[in-house]
Amino acid sequence: MAVTDELRSFSGKRVFITGHTGFKGSWLSYWMQSLGAIVKGYSLPPVTEPNLFSLLKLDKDIESMIGNINDYSTLSRELIDFKPDFIFHLAAQPLVRKSYKDPLDTFQTNVVGTANVLQALNHLNKPCICICITTDKVYQNNEWIYPYRENDRLGGYDPYSASKACSELVISSFSDSYFNTKNYPEHNKAIASARAGNVIGGGDWSEDRLMPDIVRSLSEKKDIIIRNPSAVRPWQHVMEPLLGYMQLALSMHSDSFKYTGGWNFGPRTEDNFSVLELSKIAINIWGEGNINITQDANALHEAHLLRLDISKAVGELKWSPKMGAEEAIQRTIQWYQAFYSGSNARKLMKEDLKYYQSLFN
Repeated sequence: MAVTDELRSFSGKRVFITGHTGFKGSWLSYWMQSLGAIVKGYSLPPVTEPNLFSLLKLDKDIESMIGNINDYSTLSRELIDFKPDFIFHLAAQPLVRKSYKDPLDTFQTNVVGTANVLQALNHLNKPCICICITTDKVYQNNEWIYPYRENDRLGGYDPYSASKACSELVISSFSDSYFNTKNYPEHNKAIASARAGNVIGGGDWSEDRLMPDIVRSLSEKKDIIIRNPSAVRPWQHVMEPLLGYMQLALSMHSDSFKYTGGWNFGPRTEDNFSVLELSKIAINIWGEGNINITQDANALHEAHLLRLDISKAVGELKWSPKMGAEEAIQRTIQWYQAFYSGSNARKLMKEDLKYYQSLFN
């Protein structure tokens, strides 16, 4: 069965998505409802204008609950009443620099918020699969060239990375304590964590992220300001890890014993570009633009080199990246160019999904 046919298994299934108003959450919500899933989202309101959630009018297609992941009473009621078959937990405080400014909110949202979701799952009286989305930054980063594997040591220099590493411990604890596979017939639950690299794609207007910053600068004919030109990240189109999350969820639905634990979803090793390289590629595709490198000796610490080992997902889930980084950058830039030229966001999303599905034929 082709991967795109396999995803039809979500048709008619009840899917609960936290963080559904964010960039990745909007993409996942749109994709899921297009597959025929019954989707309910739980999230804070969109934080940017424009934003993909509003442009897609997703509140017309799915049940949308605006709420705080830290409000356990409301979260648990909404989740339990919905009776999901699948949960995708994406809600988070996702920004490194913001985590320095507000570490308490970062830890509260990313650590306790994750515990809130899993505690609500613990009180759900039906079978359910839960995928908790963390980040590639959960690993103790030694700034070495070797890609990190799922069993490498967790850690985190900045509050964001540390909070996500802590959330991995929460996920592991709930998995062992409440959703242990040895007792599966009693609880009928299974959870896993998914660790993805830096995602790009049309519809992201988040602050303090490279691609949205590049697009804003190019569209406004301003210089692209970059702080860490030599920093290397695992860039990938947003559809790539989302497919991984969905394949993981379906695999767990078929075999809850085999697929729990942590999973890396990233690009191939040759697709790890530096910030400067990505900026130059974006300018070339856009057709014009300038770069202004602004390095501050007193700047907040951010990782310079980070790679993921994806061999586990490739070998066991039969998932693999279909787009190279340059193609992902090209499709992203062209998405924004078409949008700013008057194209409808929903039409552009539909075209992206159709193209991505064609890569499996």
